[in-house]
Amino acid sequence: MKLLLTWLALPIALWQGLAVRRRTERLVPPSGPHEGVTGPGEATIRLLVIGDSSAAGVGVGRIGDGMGPLLAALMADKAGQVTHWRVAGFNSATSGQIRDHVVKHLPRDGFTHIVLSVGTNDAKNFHTLARFKREFGGLIYALKARFPSARLVWSPIVEMRDVPALPRPLADILSVRAHAFNSLGSRLARERGGVAATPLPVKGPGGFAVDGFHAGALGYAAWAEHLLPFVTGD
Repeated sequence: MKLLLTWLALPIALWQGLAVRRRTERLVPPSGPHEGVTGPGEATIRLLVIGDSSAAGVGVGRIGDGMGPLLAALMADKAGQVTHWRVAGFNSATSGQIRDHVVKHLPRDGFTHIVLSVGTNDAKNFHTLARFKREFGGLIYALKARFPSARLVWSPIVEMRDVPALPRPLADILSVRAHAFNSLGSRLARERGGVAATPLPVKGPGGFAVDGFHAGALGYAAWAEHLLPFVTGD
């Protein structure tokens, strides 16, 4: 019922969303290579972070401050092994776009761990749950088919009421949608061979970038710490 009410509130969400877009600085992906290693020697852990602009590290000035490289460093420290990391994401990406346009271009040399950061744009773009089930579920299938031995972890949508750039009632509308998408996405992840992390707790505006929507350096560091036990299986 709550999700249905968000459709009735679509004109309000559209009006406020356009206003937010007009006044918010549009950030670009950070500088630096899209892959790297945490130290000398052969990498025994291979991490892929794939998905939307957060996977790409939008919100920081250099790629090393993004969630992917930071998580790789934590994994390397924990395991005492060299970790290779790669990020593959782009602004405004939805589950279907990642499934159709990114997965097939990934190298076939394999990954041991995959972190999937997607869903926010599906929810805020008012995709239906049926469409999300088809596209997000298909994305998981595609990743598991291409990298069957990899541990796949989905990072769900954060609490939208905690995002500084979003005014009320837009934040309330998107929060209802995010909860519905997180519930379905977590079930799909488990059913199709992956792991659903818990949503990243937001502890104030200090972790956000200047646009008030994407994570900043502190936010990505907290995100990497939050995901570490899910990715390593602890």
